[in-house]
Parts: sequence; structure tokens; C-alpha cells
Amino acid sequence: MVQINPVQQRIRKLAKEKDIVILAHNYQVPDVQDIADIVGDSLILSMKATKAPQRNIVFCGVDFMAESAKALNPEKTVIHPVPSSRCPMAHMVDVETLTAVRKQHPGAAVVAYVNTTAVVKAEADICCTSANAVKVVASLKERDVIFVPDCNLANYVQSQLPDKNIIPWAGYCHVHQEITREQIQALMDEHPSAKVIVHPEVTGEVIALADKVASTEGMITYAQQSEASEFIIGTEEGLVHRLKKEVPGKTFYRLSSAVCPNMKKIRLEDVLRAVETLSPTVELPKDIIERNKRPLERMLSVK
Repeated sequence: MVQINPVQQRIRKLAKEKDIVILAHNYQVPDVQDIADIVGDSLILSMKATKAPQRNIVFCGVDFMAESAKALNPEKTVIHPVPSSRCPMAHMVDVETLTAVRKQHPGAAVVAYVNTTAVVKAEADICCTSANAVKVVASLKERDVIFVPDCNLANYVQSQLPDKNIIPWAGYCHVHQEITREQIQALMDEHPSAKVIVHPEVTGEVIALADKVASTEGMITYAQQSEASEFIIGTEEGLVHRLKKEVPGKTFYRLSSAVCPNMKKIRLEDVLRAVETLSPTVELPKDIIERNKRPLERMLSVK
């Protein structure tokens, strides 16, 4: 655990005293990542949240992540330090429109990317993350799959599973959508020996340039195992902080424009306030919690 200033030291002290586990997504600012007990992608954090023995969870990520932690741990107190840290893509799908689309495809399964709100997950048959989306869809008996809300991830899954009929939503992550082929090509021209790793939320023309398509956790594993020493990272720039820590001796080139302003809203002072006050808490209606648990737990059971 990196402890470099008094604020971080106080956070760690209070977390121990108050039985708190601090979870942080890979896109959080560096000093928040450094103070967390667990840093990871959505799948890792979902899994770890269910296994953490602490009775309180401080979740440093965007809104849907904290909601998922609450749904999977209804008996625990889940604190989201900055409630305005919201994922725009998660709000690009609503229950009413999803219900209408489902009526148009009565035999289709509904797969909800975890980047959705709790009320939308309640309508899904199963959830997925970018790390396990292909495995989740492959596990379904249905050929037709309504995939919400990320069209780019849906298209990537379709490319990997040609026997499935993926019905994509029109949503997208603006950070990954704005990563262009020209940006990646410019870095490739500048660093010809570098391997290109991109997130499956990017567009197909960017994926076409990649040596590896992976979730943020998969990117770390690939960098660790690859014989290459240089990598172009096609995702939100916050991941590079963790890559430098966990894969020392290798070089990573980030896209300076790939910044999620919502992920960056949580600062160290917000985490301190959260552990001091055990607030703001995430509250979900009991029926939504029950209806979220099934698709989330079904996702976690896919091997």
C-alpha cells in the first residue's frame, strides 16, 4: 500500500477502524488508486465486492458500479463518495424503450452490460462486463440477443460469435468513441515497435489496428505476459498509472485526450470525507435489489 501523505494515512487508519474496504476502478485518479484496497475493472470489483469481509464498502467509480456493489451486498453499507460521478452511457438506455424493443424480439435474451442503471439491469436476463461479454453471450441458448447499451462492444461480440444475432443498442462510451484510427496510427508511426492494446468499447476501425482487444484487466495481463517492451494503450488514460506500477520496466503510451471527466470527479478529499462520515450511501429499493441479483449472479457464474 502506497502511503505518501497525511490524508492517505488518515484514510487508511479510519478504514481499518471502521471496517471499510475501499474499491477503486482503474480509471480513478492516481492517489485514489493508491489508497484503495483493491483496484480493478468492473468484473474484478464485482467479484471482490462479494468476497470482502468488511461490512462497509467505499466504491470509487461511477454510479452503476456502486449500485451493483449494493445489489450484490444488500446487507452491507455501500458508500459512493461523489454521487454526481455518473456514467453517461449507463443512462443511454431506459426501461420503457428496452421493454418496447423486447416486444419486437420476443424470443431474444437481454444482456445488460454492467454499464447500466440498476433499474435497467432489473429487466435483463444476464449482465456482462467487457472482460466476459463474449463468454456471457456464448453461454446463452438463445440465438437472438438484445445487447445494451454499448453498440461498439455489441459489434465486437458479434465479430467473435458469428452464429449469434446481436441486436445492438445505440449507446456508446464517449471516451472510447472519440479514440480515432488516426490517433492510434500516429502513435504507431512514432513507436513502431509498440504493441497496440485497445478496449472493446472503441470503434471497429480502431479495433482493426490492435494487436490485442481486452478489458482493462486483460490489458494488464497482456502487458505482463508479452515479450514486447512498449505498448500503445487504447483506453481511458487512468489505466497507465496502474500499468506503470504493476509492469515495471516497460513503456506505455497513453492517449492524453482519452479522459473520463466523471471517473475523475472523485478526489482524495472525497474519499476521506466518505470514510469519516460513512456517506453518501447507495440506496436501492428492495425489489430492484432482488431483480438485480439474478442477472449479476448469473454473470458471475459464467466460467
